[in-house]
Amino acid sequence: MGFLRSALSGLATPEKWVEDWMRGGSTNSAGIRVDQDTALTYSPFFAGVRVLSEDVAGLPLFLYERLQPRGKQRATEHPLYTLLHDQPNAMMSAAWLKEVLMSHALTWGDGVAHVVTHPRTGVIEEIWPLRPDRLTIGVKRTGAGRFERRYRYDDDVNGIHTVLLPEQVLHVAGLGFDGVRGYPVVELAANSIGLGLATEHHGAKVFSNGAAPGGALSHPGNLSPEARRRMADDWENIHRGIDRAHRVAILEEGVTFQQVGVPNDSAQFLETRKLQVSEMARWLRLPPHKVGDLDRATFSNIEQQQLDYVSSALNVWLVRWEQAVLTQLLLPEERKKYYAEFLVDSLLRGDTLTRYQAYAVGRNWGWLSANDVRDRENMNPVPGGDEYLVPLNMVPAARAVPGLETAAAARAGRWARLLAGRTAARESTAEAWARKLKESDQEVADLEAEKLAALVDEHLRPARGRGRRSLAAFLAALSVLYADDGPIMDRLVGLWVPLMTALAGEVAEAAAEEVAYEEPVDLTVWAAAYARSHAAYQVASSYGQIRGVVDRTEGTPEDIAEAVVERFTKWQEERPAQTARWESTQLPAAAARETWKSAGVQQVQWVARGSETCPYCKRLDGTVQEIETPFIAKGDEVEGNDGEALVAKRNTFHPPVHPGCDCQLVPVID
Repeated sequence: MGFLRSALSGLATPEKWVEDWMRGGSTNSAGIRVDQDTALTYSPFFAGVRVLSEDVAGLPLFLYERLQPRGKQRATEHPLYTLLHDQPNAMMSAAWLKEVLMSHALTWGDGVAHVVTHPRTGVIEEIWPLRPDRLTIGVKRTGAGRFERRYRYDDDVNGIHTVLLPEQVLHVAGLGFDGVRGYPVVELAANSIGLGLATEHHGAKVFSNGAAPGGALSHPGNLSPEARRRMADDWENIHRGIDRAHRVAILEEGVTFQQVGVPNDSAQFLETRKLQVSEMARWLRLPPHKVGDLDRATFSNIEQQQLDYVSSALNVWLVRWEQAVLTQLLLPEERKKYYAEFLVDSLLRGDTLTRYQAYAVGRNWGWLSANDVRDRENMNPVPGGDEYLVPLNMVPAARAVPGLETAAAARAGRWARLLAGRTAARESTAEAWARKLKESDQEVADLEAEKLAALVDEHLRPARGRGRRSLAAFLAALSVLYADDGPIMDRLVGLWVPLMTALAGEVAEAAAEEVAYEEPVDLTVWAAAYARSHAAYQVASSYGQIRGVVDRTEGTPEDIAEAVVERFTKWQEERPAQTARWESTQLPAAAARETWKSAGVQQVQWVARGSETCPYCKRLDGTVQEIETPFIAKGDEVEGNDGEALVAKRNTFHPPVHPGCDCQLVPVID
């Protein structure tokens, strides 16, 4: 096979460029000449080419060296690194080169650059883009029987006529059909582009004619040729052009004007133009918003469209570039050690909150250091920022598999049994504070009864002459009473924060002694947050109960008033004891767990008491769990003896698991 036999033209089978030259240009169904130059004058197509070209140009392309047994590092010492990342030749930046070659590949089907090597060492020194309109790509059979590409470059202006071998070029091709070159998208999309250009030309023509379609002047008599010419010239002089549009026309001697063009709305002119924008997006595999079509873009889906663009339309071009560098610029013996890769993080960056949440996950689980995060945020490193942190509760997977009994687990069980007697200190502390907890909630319950009684008397059963009954006013006053800054919340926080802080401090001392931890443990901040959160929960529960009573009670305002009084009276009688029983179990267990976390304890064990009467606690008895992992996750079920399941409303890290539960939590120490 001779060189580029398919590229040679004969009179019987002329090449396409010969046909275009003879016809005066390539036309399409719309009657518009479309080539690589005129196509770029159509704004949607230019926008698509520009988006892909600029996005590829804006991504840094690094040459990496593989490390053993795993990992990578930037191969900054390799001569190709600077050419790909910084400057490929004396006149262009790396971004400019990528932008030019991408635009060639998108319009002509092929982006080709000349690779200049040192004459003696063969080291690549420069990379120059080649004009696609002066390049002919073909195939030649070598002496070894293999087929190779050949690139013939003819530059009549500068007198350059040469044939380049595959090792002398960098060739980035788009979708193709023969493995030699890519499809010229402009030629395939000529009808679509031509239609778009035709609508633009039509619009421009309409406005040049005064933003109105053509028409005819009709005279009742017969006019001489000179009279017809004079009438047409006068009409054109007065009304032609956008600056003369909408002038008043004076018709004499019975002359009438008849419109003969089709109005723009009838021809669906605007709809056609919008459709062609989407058409260009389809040709280039772009989401419509990338070429300015925002009709279906919303705040909720624009991020997903961007991710889809990066993972589909852009990704395949990045792979083509990376593989072109690997196969055309690296020697066969270098390919096992070096490879090129784009850094796409900049296109996948989320908003500030999302990025920081992702950094927190990586930092907490040990695959990001502080300086890794700072580097991604374009900040300088800090001393000591290269240290990686891992959670204390991370264990080998074998230890997390149920049924794998190990020596450590056996020792943990023995230790838990020994500790069972040492929990007496925590128990006695809790019992001593239970009375104080009951007294505090009794004070709050009495205050609630007083305030609710006043609201009932004021709004639901007012005395004669002191207003009228109003359920709406009662509900409005109720929401103020139980607001976050209302009197009930203020009293409860004022009582519980100092009370629970003192209780947590005593529990911390006993819990630290259980594990022989001698460092001081300060739970002041933790206990205050605990007290406030539980106070907020109780206030919300009280408000919800009163609202529920109002909503469920049918009848007169007096009936509602009696139901409300019944509810807060029941609170005064029963709730303080229930609150004291719950908090005297939960707060010591939670405070002990916080203390053991500070002491480095990794596992805890559930110890049930009175298990014969509580099937749920019996199920949990003896369970060992990582200290950061709940014994029961929110939504999980714990089955009882009769098959009735208890559904967890929260993550349960410690007792109690239900009202009346008096189980204990003990540390597991190897």
